[in-house]
Amino acid sequence: MDSQQSAKWTTANRIVNALLAGAIALALASFAWGLDVADVTPEWTPEGKKIAAERAKLPANEEMVRVPAGWFLMGSTKRVDRNAYPAEFPQRRVYLDTFEIYKYEVTALQYLRFVLATDRPPLLDWRYDGGNFQESMVNHPVMHVTWHDADAYCKWAGKRLPTEAEWEKAARGEDGRIYPWGNQMAGLTRANYGRTGLSGPVRDRPERLLLYPPIIAVDKYQNSVSPYGVHQMAGNVAEWVADWYDTQYYATAPERNPKGPAQGTQRAFRGGGWMDSTPSVRAAQRNGADPTTKMNWLGFRCARDSQDIQRTQVSQAVTAPAQ
Repeated sequence: MDSQQSAKWTTANRIVNALLAGAIALALASFAWGLDVADVTPEWTPEGKKIAAERAKLPANEEMVRVPAGWFLMGSTKRVDRNAYPAEFPQRRVYLDTFEIYKYEVTALQYLRFVLATDRPPLLDWRYDGGNFQESMVNHPVMHVTWHDADAYCKWAGKRLPTEAEWEKAARGEDGRIYPWGNQMAGLTRANYGRTGLSGPVRDRPERLLLYPPIIAVDKYQNSVSPYGVHQMAGNVAEWVADWYDTQYYATAPERNPKGPAQGTQRAFRGGGWMDSTPSVRAAQRNGADPTTKMNWLGFRCARDSQDIQRTQVSQAVTAPAQ
C-alpha cells in the first residue's frame, strides 16, 4: 500500500471511530435516566404533581392469580440443573397453604398512586415534567425501590410481599422445572435478560445500555408464563420477597409454609433481571441484598393469604348495596 492509500485509510478509520464514539455518547446520554446515581434526588414541582395526579387515574391491571394449597419441589438438584449452586440445595417437597400473587410485576403507574397517597418524593428515574416518569414507562415494572418501599407498598395495598417459597412455587409450579415454562433454556422469545452473558461491575455502568435489552412492559412474553399464569418471573426485573436471606436456609427450612430466617442482614430477591445471564433467571436461583438497596433491575410484586381473600369477599358481601 503506497503512502497516499495509507493516508486515505487512516482518514477513513478516524472518521469511523469518531462516528462510533459520537453514537455511543448519544446513546449513553439518551439513557442517562437509568443510572443508579445516589446523589440524585428528584423533587416534585407543583405542575409535575398535577401531571402525576392525572396520570394516576389511568387504568392499571392489579389482577391476582390463585395458587392452590399443596406440595411442590423447592430448591435444586445437580442431576436436573447443572447450573444449580449450594444455596438452592437440597431439593425437597414443601407444602404451602393457598395464596394469591400478582399476575404482573408492580408497575410504575401502580407505585405512583402509592407515592401520591403517602406523600413520598419521586423515584430516582422519575426526572421528567417536574418529577414524573416517561409516558412509555407507565406499564414498566417499578424499580429503584428498597425492600422497605416494596413492603410498605404491599401493606398499603392491603397485601404483603410473597415469601421465597411462595414466589418459587408461583414461578415453577409443583414439578421442580428450571424455568417458569419448563426446562428449555431461556431465549430471545421467552425472557428479557442479558443474553450477552456478561456480569459484574459492567451491569451498573452506563455502557451496559449498549449491551443489554431495555425494560419492557409487565404483560409481555405471553408464551413463557408460569404454570399458574404468572408473567415474567424470569428477567425484566428481579423481585424483592419477604424473607431474610440465608444461603443455608433451604437445608433447615420447615416443610410447611417456610417464612425464612427469623433475622438477618440481607433480604432475599428472586427471578433475575434484564442484566442477568441465563443461569441467573432460573426459577430456583436465590440471592439477597441489603434492604436499603435501590437498583434499576430490582422491583417486586405482592401476595396475600387465603384467609385474607375470604375476609375481603365477606366484607364486600356485607357492604354491598341492596339491589
